[in-house]
Amino acid sequence: MRKSQKTEQADRQRMIGLEDQRQTGARSIASGEGEKMSGTQFQALVLARNNLNLAYQRVVRNKGAAGVDGMTVDELKPYLKVHREELLAELANGTYKPAPVKQVSIPKPNGGTRKLGIPTVIDRLVQQAVAQALSPIYEQIFANNSFGFRPQRSAHDAVQQVVQLDNAGYHYVVDLDLKAYFDTVNHDMLMKFLKQRISDRWILRLIRRFLTSGTMNGQLFERSEKGTPQGGPISPLLANIYLNEFDQELARRGHEFVRYADDCNIFVKSPRAGQRVLASVTRFLEHELKLTLNQEKTQVVA
Repeated sequence: MRKSQKTEQADRQRMIGLEDQRQTGARSIASGEGEKMSGTQFQALVLARNNLNLAYQRVVRNKGAAGVDGMTVDELKPYLKVHREELLAELANGTYKPAPVKQVSIPKPNGGTRKLGIPTVIDRLVQQAVAQALSPIYEQIFANNSFGFRPQRSAHDAVQQVVQLDNAGYHYVVDLDLKAYFDTVNHDMLMKFLKQRISDRWILRLIRRFLTSGTMNGQLFERSEKGTPQGGPISPLLANIYLNEFDQELARRGHEFVRYADDCNIFVKSPRAGQRVLASVTRFLEHELKLTLNQEKTQVVA
């Protein structure tokens, strides 16, 4: 797994003020223990005072640019002093509607640009509170081979795993490059994956609203029909939930792999095995997850 890719991921997070979840040591607010959560359970978790206070602290600490409404992180506390109860009421009764994300572009280290979607500070607060409630539930089922945007895991841990696999004789790598992954996540499939663990309509509806809130590109509004824009606190978790389906499929097939966010390497012992695995996983990604590989960058390497 290329170290430069990990550095790019970390730099991107710093630029948008979104902290890698492992650095916050996200505490388990929900126990879950593998069963579906439903009814008012999630609403109580998300709107709990300690959860909202923790979300506020993280949003303030992460700083980041203003969204489409122009509100800065420094203005969040005064706003909440006046509008806290109104915000809680809108969330509780289901009338809360996220604002469109502000589209910005940042340069990639190797040329070109990457699109980011910056939510308003208020929406970042709500997303963070939702992510804190969801994360402990999904941490129970995420693969040990997944390292990106997870508590107590780092790019260094991923590199160590790569070294161990190389020492075990896996000298060839199926290096997968997903084309515009965050921008192409299928909303309906993501919601289906969420419903496998969650039956609470309140939080499912709230997540759907974040996914479909739209984008402001300058003065132009664009509808969000797919993707989970990089820039919001909940996006890395949703991205991992979606690709967890791929992780589980690789595990069922007995493959050795390491994934860091949308960067996935599968380790094999011969070029022939690599080509066979590449053809097979390409079909799965395209047909089952509606994702596309960048054919120019996806390859089997030694």
